[in-house]
Amino acid sequence: MAIGLLRNAVLIAAAVVAAAVSAQVKPGIEVLRERGFDALRGKRVGLITNPTGVDNNLKSTIDILHESPEVNLVALFAPEHGVRGDIPAGQKVAAARDAATGVKVYSLYGATRRPTAEMLKDVDVLVYDIQDNGCRSYTFISTMGLAMEQCARLDKEFVVLDRPNPLGGDKVEGPVTDADCRSFVGQYPIPYLYGLTSGELARMLAGEGMIKSEKPLKLTVVPMCGWKRRMRFGDTGMPWVLPSPHLPSAETAVYYPATGIAGELDYLSIGVGYTLPFRTFAASWIDGRKLAGRLNKLSLPGVKFRPVSYKPYYGFGKGTNLNGVEVYVTDFDKAQLTLIQFYVMQELATMYPAHKMSAGAAPARFDMFDKVVGTRKLRPLFTKRHKVADILPLWNRDADEFRAAKRKYELYK
Repeated sequence: MAIGLLRNAVLIAAAVVAAAVSAQVKPGIEVLRERGFDALRGKRVGLITNPTGVDNNLKSTIDILHESPEVNLVALFAPEHGVRGDIPAGQKVAAARDAATGVKVYSLYGATRRPTAEMLKDVDVLVYDIQDNGCRSYTFISTMGLAMEQCARLDKEFVVLDRPNPLGGDKVEGPVTDADCRSFVGQYPIPYLYGLTSGELARMLAGEGMIKSEKPLKLTVVPMCGWKRRMRFGDTGMPWVLPSPHLPSAETAVYYPATGIAGELDYLSIGVGYTLPFRTFAASWIDGRKLAGRLNKLSLPGVKFRPVSYKPYYGFGKGTNLNGVEVYVTDFDKAQLTLIQFYVMQELATMYPAHKMSAGAAPARFDMFDKVVGTRKLRPLFTKRHKVADILPLWNRDADEFRAAKRKYELYK
């Protein structure tokens, strides 16, 4: 038994090493290490990270910086889920000490979501290393932006160790966030899918004056080596570490923008609580076969649907037999990911008038829906007839202008 366990451990270690060797892309932390940690030498370093901050051998950026003689790591800053990923979704993160290194951990997901002056008093440079999912509503980029603002105000340096956008560098969908919808799920005026890496986005936030500070930010982006804009995460050869519990694979990141907005209404299951997070639309009152038929007749580019039935283990519909459709993105480049959920709600409104999204959702969910969408104008437009055609001008209103604006901040071809 012991020999078998040892053999398995050796095989796993060999597989990790092989994956690292075959990776086409080096994340910013590896580039920084190869440069001898030049951006950090002689400075007191704070680090915002979570379990996704790793090199291609799955070694944590925390441990890399802590073990380096060239780096003085004095503080860690925890976003949602904590720096080691041991805090459940939505649960506040408490200040603590990192068990592995003994370094003080400050919470950015509790009483405050930006580092305070007290937290930063012994920090010269604040480093950010988190894998994002490419969606505006995913809160890590809000954490990054608020930290950038505070560093600018306090005359601290800010360094981004860049990582891939798992949706590539060209997909732009959805309206820019209106001022009355700014929140932690839409902190800045960018589209729902913004087609930038975290480092590129940081450059744009600073360059376009989206962060609020009278002082300029001392920003450094340590770029990846080998990443191309056409790449999705699977093309990089890098290991995927889930950034939150319901994004277990890089493929799931493709489906998050296709279902997550509808999921805010809490009148359908989108697979969270089952084995298909962000892959389904289901409820006890849906005929999955008929819904799949109607959706496939729409011939949406790059998308197919199949009937599905399941019983969630937790969350919406726990313990109840649900029926609906599973989404298949068959051509990523052609698919309009964010509109998929609106076509589903369109067809459901025709099939089941008593279960229209405007009638089926709890009123308390509408405010969050509007904030995630980025505008309060869309919901009234859609619920007049529950037709996607009515919202297309609003949904696409900012895409071309944003694509043009972001080009000067792009670091990769």
